[in-house]
Amino acid sequence: MTVSARAFLEELFRAADKKSAGVRKKDAVLTEFRLNDYRNLSSLQIKEGIEHEFRMARDAGAIALEWDRPGENGFIRRITLVDADRLANYLGIERSAHIVAQAREHLVPFLPRFPVLNDVIARWGTLKKVRMTDATQVDEWLDAIRAVGALTERFTGEDTPIREASARLFNDSKRLEKLTGPLDTILTGSIEMEARLPAEVWKELGLFREEQPVLLAGRIELARSRLSALIDQPYGGFASHAVLGVSGHMPSRILTIENLTTFHSEARRGQDADTLLIYTAGMPSPAWRAMYRRILTSTPATALLFHWGDVDEGGFRIASVIASDARLEQRTLLPFRMAPEDIPIDVRRTASPAVLARMRTFASRAGWQELGDRIQEAGFTVEQESLS
Repeated sequence: MTVSARAFLEELFRAADKKSAGVRKKDAVLTEFRLNDYRNLSSLQIKEGIEHEFRMARDAGAIALEWDRPGENGFIRRITLVDADRLANYLGIERSAHIVAQAREHLVPFLPRFPVLNDVIARWGTLKKVRMTDATQVDEWLDAIRAVGALTERFTGEDTPIREASARLFNDSKRLEKLTGPLDTILTGSIEMEARLPAEVWKELGLFREEQPVLLAGRIELARSRLSALIDQPYGGFASHAVLGVSGHMPSRILTIENLTTFHSEARRGQDADTLLIYTAGMPSPAWRAMYRRILTSTPATALLFHWGDVDEGGFRIASVIASDARLEQRTLLPFRMAPEDIPIDVRRTASPAVLARMRTFASRAGWQELGDRIQEAGFTVEQESLS
């Protein structure tokens, strides 16, 4: 095994960095136990070479050395940090606090729009990663911020292949796919939410690798770009931009459904009903949302709007987005089977206070303040498939 002075000094540097970040309480020091590999060396030449480098670091004002015997005889038994900055300079390593401070400077202009970046910076400050990135990878976050801004401001009415959008934005067709973690965090506004599948993140921005049709069900006639016709049994799939609205007999209600299993079950049961079922496929894309607004424009206010999704943080966030589109059309979105009394006890999963607080926030954004309060008090989450 190779023993080097630099490896010991880097270990001391990491300990100093951890103490500075508040994740270590003990002083940065190497004791006899930590120096065991050096102290067991049988080669005098290697021993003297290591000690020479330790002396150089000491002479640079970075460390203090204690020996077994006076006059620097025997072995070094203790190395104590004197000045972390000088040790960093000696090793040619930048301190984590400096790297985090530089990352913060880059991100400061975007904090008002994306407050979650404060949490990202704080997590980096404790030497922890966020979505597999640390402060040295701030460029990934800057590119993700740029992408969110560009893609949300330039929506053309149709979703876009992700590699086409990536090449246009970064002159690199694969760059956007590498930014999925930062994009997910920026979009959800939370470093605590469970990571979504890449396709779900891209879809929220109107991006796809393989375009999927929107699924609708019910005995409802849709006006489409080339014809108007009843939806097939038990459901039909269409390009979102091709659905122009509802024609003929109007639905009595419109129910959006988050999960595919639930949609299929309800589609079979309601294929001959005058309820229009629309599958959101998780968080709906911008093209889906534009289609939804066209449908609302084409239907009377007497058609009630409902949403059925997961009773969890992501589910209520999705509901808040759909509710915002409904409000743009002067309509109100109501929850469907998402109240505590609708949820059997045996399928409930206990949720943390932080998760419940965020659920309540999203429920409030959907206009469901009272439901959010009750869910927070009940203290659970549940996936929609458990309720089908």
